[in-house]
Amino acid sequence: MELKKIYDIASKLDIDEEYVIPYTLYKGKIDLEYYKKDLSKREDGKLVLVTAITPTKAGEGKTTTSIALIDGLAKINQKAIGCLREPSLGPVFGLKGGACGGGKVTIEPSEDINLHFNGDFHALTSAINLINAIIDNSLYQGNPLNIDKDRILFPRSLDMNDRTLRNVRIGLGKGNGVERDAHFVITVANELMAVFCLAKDSEDFISRVNNISFAYSLDGKLLKIKELKISKAIYKLMKEALNPNLVQTREGNPVLVHGGPFANIAHGANSIIATKMGLKLAPIVVTEAGFGGDLGMEKFLDIVSQEGNFHPSTIVMVATIRALKVHGGQDEKDLATSNVEALKEGSKNLLAHLENVKLYGIPFVVAINHFETDSKEEIETLENILKEHNYPYSFLDGYLKGGEGSIDLAKKVVETLQTQEEHYHPIYDRHDDVYSKIETICKKIYHCKNVEYSSLAKEQIESYIKEGYQDAYICMAKTPQSFSDDPKLLNDPRNHTIHIREVNLSSGANFLVCLTGTVLTLPGLPKVPQAVKMEDE
Repeated sequence: MELKKIYDIASKLDIDEEYVIPYTLYKGKIDLEYYKKDLSKREDGKLVLVTAITPTKAGEGKTTTSIALIDGLAKINQKAIGCLREPSLGPVFGLKGGACGGGKVTIEPSEDINLHFNGDFHALTSAINLINAIIDNSLYQGNPLNIDKDRILFPRSLDMNDRTLRNVRIGLGKGNGVERDAHFVITVANELMAVFCLAKDSEDFISRVNNISFAYSLDGKLLKIKELKISKAIYKLMKEALNPNLVQTREGNPVLVHGGPFANIAHGANSIIATKMGLKLAPIVVTEAGFGGDLGMEKFLDIVSQEGNFHPSTIVMVATIRALKVHGGQDEKDLATSNVEALKEGSKNLLAHLENVKLYGIPFVVAINHFETDSKEEIETLENILKEHNYPYSFLDGYLKGGEGSIDLAKKVVETLQTQEEHYHPIYDRHDDVYSKIETICKKIYHCKNVEYSSLAKEQIESYIKEGYQDAYICMAKTPQSFSDDPKLLNDPRNHTIHIREVNLSSGANFLVCLTGTVLTLPGLPKVPQAVKMEDE
């Protein structure tokens, strides 16, 4: 594999060298000024959103599919660009490993992208912890803002899975600050990551940062970061990070990789800045929403698309026969054995996600990642199920064959873009009642019968309404392993209950984060982390 120099990748998009900020020979950033000076008046391309069925340990390959589609489009002479999320060190060293695709469809240089990349997440983590240091210093220096130390909303962060830091006691010992309870979340779940990815430009970023609520005062007033007078310091830490990162696929096609909020506990999409830039640079933009359609896709279509004024033209729904068999009850350790009945049963999960796509008025194509263990009978069974519903589909061999194995999917996507109109609309109006917005998502997308709120959640919602956040978006925090809030309920559960245990305000991002079930905001490491497995590589 021979990578192209970053200036050569930029030239594919007709970007002048003066706007390319190199970070080694093979990766760089695009100066944000390029959008203002040269791009803003161009027409937008068409946006293709890649999502997936409910994830299983069998694997679905959503990022692999996104990259394969970019390479497949290049094979049929369609100019395209990818807009993807940056990997978090938590999953890289935890359970999942890297997030740069696999086989012959990867983004490169993959190790750099998976690890420090161009410093964006380090800048974010530093900015987050600067905010916290200033808050605790204010408490120590006489508490001029009258901060209630027991009602501080803004958590510390690190980009690592470390369960021991979920809940901590800080300020212990004489002269070490005000003693109080505190907690950490992973960087990609912090509100500053959401603000980074929702901001339209540097001015909007600063405005959103100033609007973040960091605590309540002792008299019950919400305190904003603007009262700490540190927005310029935060911006200086984040200035370079706001420039989108330019890299390439294994086959030398351009990809912007920028921002990386989790989709189960945050909104799960790359930055609006990168997507807006991508839409001006190429006639087709391939982007991805994290986890399954019930999480990343819903948030992209109900939050990101409205904030970015995006109108996705096509959805690609990724599935594998292996994963569908898991949803149908087959043992994860025996996926090589043909099981048509398990496939038929598990296909309900795929069909449920496609019914959800229809709610948004966007045409779609089903992408089936092909495995050599897929039997002829299983392939024919899935084809027949999709044909019965008149759903367009493509079997994908990108992992083994690269762009050549992705040509059929690329053709199907182009055909859909050329022949079908999108009638995109969100499933709720942002100005609706808060409870109505939550229940619309739970009942229409999660297919539940009831929504139960803890007394704390009700108290928090009423408080936010009084504070004027009635019109905030809803960002659900839920297990990615099920339509329900119970990770053990696979396939297509219906008539279950969604339990809202806590609701947090993200005023800079303008959404209410509803924590359901037992979802965690700082994951732990598995018994054998990927960091240990790397020892044998």
